[in-house]
Amino acid sequence: MNSIRDLYKTGKGPSSSHTMGPQRAAGIFKEEHPDAESFRVVLYGSLAKTGVGHGTDRVLRETLAPIPAEIVFAKEDPDDLKHPNTLDFFAVENGREVGPMRVQSIGGGDIVIEGRPVDKDTRDDVYPENSFAEIAQFCNWRHIRIWEYVELCEGPEIWTFLAQVWKTMRWAIADGLHVDGTLPGGLHLERKAKYLYEQATQNQIVQLKELRTICAYAFAVSEQNADNGTVVTAPTCGSCGVVPSVLRYMQEQYKYPDAEILHALATAGIIGNLIKHNASISGAECGCQAEIGAACSMAAAALCELKGLNLSQIEYAAEVALEHHLGLTCDPICGLVQIPCIERNAVAAMRAMNSFNLAFFLYNTRSISFDMVVKTMYQTGINIAKAFRETSEGGLARLYRRGR
Repeated sequence: MNSIRDLYKTGKGPSSSHTMGPQRAAGIFKEEHPDAESFRVVLYGSLAKTGVGHGTDRVLRETLAPIPAEIVFAKEDPDDLKHPNTLDFFAVENGREVGPMRVQSIGGGDIVIEGRPVDKDTRDDVYPENSFAEIAQFCNWRHIRIWEYVELCEGPEIWTFLAQVWKTMRWAIADGLHVDGTLPGGLHLERKAKYLYEQATQNQIVQLKELRTICAYAFAVSEQNADNGTVVTAPTCGSCGVVPSVLRYMQEQYKYPDAEILHALATAGIIGNLIKHNASISGAECGCQAEIGAACSMAAAALCELKGLNLSQIEYAAEVALEHHLGLTCDPICGLVQIPCIERNAVAAMRAMNSFNLAFFLYNTRSISFDMVVKTMYQTGINIAKAFRETSEGGLARLYRRGR
């Protein structure tokens, strides 16, 4: 598996697949064609159907500037389309189109350029183990925790990287809690994080205070993402609020030092990496279960690490969190990462807390492995109808259009 550096990416929202991936591809293409008079980019699949709502056209024009770029939203997909997030780049030089480049935006800001070998760098194939069962066997044999396994494979410099990740996550929470007004995009959706946080601080009932505080943090990060703010993919932009919200709450409530938070992020990174490696973290490919489900699973594992739970308990929590998101569709209204995406981050954060709590007592009754649930999620995802995989053609998105 690749380094967890490839899972935790810092960038502008609202979508790792629709903005961060295309932005990276456009930068590569622009560099390869310094003499271009103009560019043409054709978007297919989910990128074509929800690109405007996600800001794909905006980020492409900004990245390719000052050279003018025509952005085309294809009405039909070519027969040879291999991934629902695909785009073609063309450069115009001396009056003719040259150098076509087809790119797949595969989730989490990662891209694959068709016809080219996948770039290999020092972050590729960092982990020789490719399943939780293999990692658990190695950790048990060496009598180490998952975060120690991460350090062994990545080197001690991984903590400097994760420290910056945690700093950015905290900034996103802090910034989101102090902003009100409406989000861009036409839904006129009011920001709610600040209001939720104010309600949490005024409430003396412990359970309600915990619920509202965690939800406020999840809303804060997700609203920043929806407003093109800077977030960390965990594992995607659309699910970026789950992990930071539970970790921030736990740090404030139980005074965990940053070093222990980083250990939790490392453990969460392994869980996210396993899902990405053996299934998918792309909503366009496998529905929202691949984004929110993965984020919830990562957060549950991180909570277990904070509390010092054993490997079986970590696996149980991660498995339960993912299992109970199986089949979750991706049907964002108007193609915006707002409804139902923002609320789902808050709900998933609380589900991560529940999964973590169950792991205390029920891990020794487990019948399903984490690896099995990951495979099930992928099989479920590829069999979900296209209309329910980030195209905004089905579910809430379709009924909302009809109801207006």
